[in-house]
Amino acid sequence: MSDYSIKARNNVKIIGSGEHVLMLAHGFGCDQNMWRALADKMGNDYTIILFDYVGCGQSDFAAFNANRYTTLDGYASDITDILSELNLSDVTLIGHSVSSMIGMLAAIKAPDRICKLVMVCPSPYYMNDLPGYAGGFERDDLEELIDMMDKNYIGWANYLAPLVMGGRADQSDVENLTSSFCSTDPRAAKTFARATFFSDYRDILANCPVPTLVLQSLADSLVPVNVGEFVAGRLPQATLRILDTQGHCVHMTDPELTGAEIRGFLG
Repeated sequence: MSDYSIKARNNVKIIGSGEHVLMLAHGFGCDQNMWRALADKMGNDYTIILFDYVGCGQSDFAAFNANRYTTLDGYASDITDILSELNLSDVTLIGHSVSSMIGMLAAIKAPDRICKLVMVCPSPYYMNDLPGYAGGFERDDLEELIDMMDKNYIGWANYLAPLVMGGRADQSDVENLTSSFCSTDPRAAKTFARATFFSDYRDILANCPVPTLVLQSLADSLVPVNVGEFVAGRLPQATLRILDTQGHCVHMTDPELTGAEIRGFLG
């Protein structure tokens, strides 16, 4: 596949000119525009790679293949494809939400290309597995959410966006996230949702080959603090920072705080 087709497929954008390269990987139902505030804060000092997973944003929807994207490995391949085509190494991959796990899978696939990870509000498993693990949801809750996507996709987007953003979010951020949900190909969104909410990567955390910063929101409706602590406790080279803020999208609601933590981690 040519450089042009990879870049077009994933709507790859490169901004900034810093020596250190940051690749920003968006979460489920989102697109690269969700990184706008953080990219503005960091673009003067770093080269930043933005992209959309296939089926999201301005990616090539025709390239969506349900078999490839049934598991998070397919999305990790989007990342490694882009890095390979751009011939990049020593990249810091910053992944929001499910892209924390996708980024880890990509680092395992291509440790020569990804040198560090930043996991923003990560979860390796969204379901409760009591008594040892409280992921935050019961399977019936998540099945109901997926069912709602089938029956009323717009209603699903309007319900989920405020929940994800949290009470401190500006209305404009909530509207941007709702719009992003609505612009995602519904077929791809459902496939991505199942890969996100029903996958279990707890046992793979120990295989992460690179230093990792875990950024956990103090009040996150999707990922409880104990999950962030679980992730950091099982990664071989982890730094945990619990941010005194609300919501699941701290890179949008608190870009200065998030950027400061990332700069501190990068040194």
